[in-house]
Amino acid sequence: MSRIGRMPIAIPAGVTVEVAENNKVTVKGPKGTLERVVAPEMSVKVEGAEVVVSRPNDLKRMKSLHGLTRTLINNMVVGVTQGFEKKLEVNGVGYRAAKQGKKLTLSLGYSHPVEMEDPDGIETVVDGANIIVKGIDKEKVGQFAAEIRDKRRPEPYKGKGIKYADETIRRKVGKTGKK
Repeated sequence: MSRIGRMPIAIPAGVTVEVAENNKVTVKGPKGTLERVVAPEMSVKVEGAEVVVSRPNDLKRMKSLHGLTRTLINNMVVGVTQGFEKKLEVNGVGYRAAKQGKKLTLSLGYSHPVEMEDPDGIETVVDGANIIVKGIDKEKVGQFAAEIRDKRRPEPYKGKGIKYADETIRRKVGKTGKK
């Protein structure tokens, strides 16, 4: 039995979970509403103040989907109650981030400023040299944070670029001069 898959998901107060046909799960909470169609093989049931996910048999694919389905639904519940956020750090001389309305402007040593528009449901906050990406959908928050990081990844010699706050950069030793 999947250790993660068999754990019930507690539904906090103020959150409603509905399962429609074709396993379309809708989670409504104080921060918004999320919808997702989960694997049709899994059976998702709302029992009292809990959501229980069960699988039909012990095939490899079903075992894989069991834990995944439970985690996806749990992330939806956490998203509509607390939300998700990713912190990014901008390191480097002259590298900076600014925010005007829904537009994030990055100066990253290119000949032009890099401008990025906040997608729907995602909010970016610039706090000094930090960029905080917030939202209720974990997948979208992670994806947008990765897209921002991709504009200038951290390099291994000086550590310049955009990195996640919890990321460690493997540093390399530079060239040594001749005597």
